[in-house]
Amino acid sequence: MAESLAGQLLLASPSLHDPNFMRTVVLVGVHSEEGAMGVVLNRPSTVTVADAVPQLEQTVEELEPVYVGGPVQPTSIVFLAEFLDPSLAGLLVLGRIGFPAPDAGIEELAEATRRRRVFAGYAGWGEGQLDAEVEQGDWITHAALPQDIFTRAPEELWGTVLTRMGGSYALLARMPLDPNVN
Repeated sequence: MAESLAGQLLLASPSLHDPNFMRTVVLVGVHSEEGAMGVVLNRPSTVTVADAVPQLEQTVEELEPVYVGGPVQPTSIVFLAEFLDPSLAGLLVLGRIGFPAPDAGIEELAEATRRRRVFAGYAGWGEGQLDAEVEQGDWITHAALPQDIFTRAPEELWGTVLTRMGGSYALLARMPLDPNVN
């Protein structure tokens, strides 16, 4: 394993044809010798947090969608937040942004965090799998910014980050999903 990608973004390259990840942006939460875990940031579902996980409704804005965090354990809930009090974080991945401690209560989280997102499932990789995928060009890595994680335009995030990277990446951002229709 080279350097840990925790706290970085993974942008699906056009060569990644897995429908679970086409044009996705993943925030890597954990990346170690044992494997990696992250959440897809740009796949809001049509289901609201209030409908799917009513006990978390008080922690998010009204009509906030549940995001499809990835294909692994799609019925599990992953909570990502910006912590005012980082002692309640179980894992910080970018500044004060991270995942809550397992024993943190919902009311505690509502008071100890500023921005929050709820995900159904997550993206996961086994030992060496993510490193191999990055090496073969399936993923483009880039530093995450807090506004990427809590963007109000998640569907545009893939293109936004590529454009910010400039050069040929900015060109890639404007590539149609199917270049044959160009």
